[in-house]
Amino acid sequence: MEGYEGHLERLEGGYTVAFEKYTADADLAEFFKGLPDDQCQAAHWGYVLTGKVTFKTAAGEETFETGDAYYVPPGHTPVLYAGTEVIEFSPTEQLQQTLDVVTKNMETAG
Repeated sequence: MEGYEGHLERLEGGYTVAFEKYTADADLAEFFKGLPDDQCQAAHWGYVLTGKVTFKTAAGEETFETGDAYYVPPGHTPVLYAGTEVIEFSPTEQLQQTLDVVTKNMETAG
């Protein structure tokens, strides 16, 4: 996806680590359509190396900035900001189910 660079590595024990860099601002909510509540179904534990990232949930929005560690439960959509780098851990099975839908939506939109 334009504006996103990522390297995902599956770890033993059922988790995936993602090294992500955002080169453009983007609200990705539209790509989660078709998932329950049209939201990401994976939990994420992450750390913001530089920049910021926002997660929208039914309870509102939360933004994490450089130096913040975070936990985001299932039921969210991300807003990316150019110049941001994060490291994020997620349960592989739930992440893959979400990515399958997101990838299909991106292919349809493109």
